Amino acid sequence: MSTANHRITLHLDAEMNGRLERLADVQQRPASGLMHEAISQYVEREEKRETFRQDALQAWEDFRSSGLHVSAEEADAWLAELEQGKDSEPPVCHV
Repeated sequence: MSTANHRITLHLDAEMNGRLERLADVQQRPASGLMHEAISQYVEREEKRETFRQDALQAWEDFRSSGLHVSAEEADAWLAELEQGKDSEPPVCHV
């Protein structure tokens, strides 16, 4: 992966540009730094969301092919033990 910076153009309406400039002034940071941070946070969040979505789809396919699962009651009981600070093993999957 290249570490070179790439310049992009971002068109903001006047209201958003004003908001960005005011925030940059208050925080004594360049507006470009705020935009970079915002984009970085957005990309990281969306990557995590996509990973979660892919994991959920894979779990659904695994369930459909094997039928293995735990019931909501079993999961709730296990989570309740964890909330109480108990070091409890997760319930065993079954058909």
